[in-house]
Amino acid sequence: MSDELSVVIAEDSVLLRDGIVRLLEDAGIAVLAAVGGADELMDAMAEHQPDLVVADVRMPPTHTDEGVRAALRIREEYPGVAVLVLSQYVEERYAADLLAGDSGGVGYLLKDRVVDVEDFVASLRRIAAGGSEVDGEVVRQILGRSRRSAELDRLTPREREVLEAMAEGLSNAGIAEKLVISGGAVEKHISNVFQKLDLEPGEGAHRRVLAVLAYLGDGSSGA
Repeated sequence: MSDELSVVIAEDSVLLRDGIVRLLEDAGIAVLAAVGGADELMDAMAEHQPDLVVADVRMPPTHTDEGVRAALRIREEYPGVAVLVLSQYVEERYAADLLAGDSGGVGYLLKDRVVDVEDFVASLRRIAAGGSEVDGEVVRQILGRSRRSAELDRLTPREREVLEAMAEGLSNAGIAEKLVISGGAVEKHISNVFQKLDLEPGEGAHRRVLAVLAYLGDGSSGA
């Protein structure tokens, strides 16, 4: 990936699409195309092959799951392209579908995050660099619906906070900054979480995200 991050945007709301274009260009990110539908997104991919795609979950013609289906297709056909899906509401199934796999460079965020420009741009760069990012509200809802309540109840309040931060895709340094604790404390809490939930630690932030979300999502859809 070049030093300048290149992006294709797919969002059917003209106001939001234009707003994202402006804020990304102001941040020094090259917007190669901005389209309003899934078919146009795939055409733009064939023409530009950007570093990152930002796509709405729901797009024309049915406004159901065209965006996330296009994102999944991009993950398959363009494995070197990172994908960030934006959603108006928490839709856990779409998040699980998108995050299923072995590679990084994927994110699922609520559209409210766009308002915090600095945070949003930082998220884009992390995802484009191969990281994973899941909106905290999605994580909290999955936690709340998980059938593994007995195991989760074994966690201390601080360990639960660390688990949420891990599932959001934060690194150890990011967790330390968010929770205002030391790096050593983060490592200890993570070790306790993995032990209590019987999870393999794995290497890299994305594998940790997948492990945690796989654990939390097991059977949660029927809760």
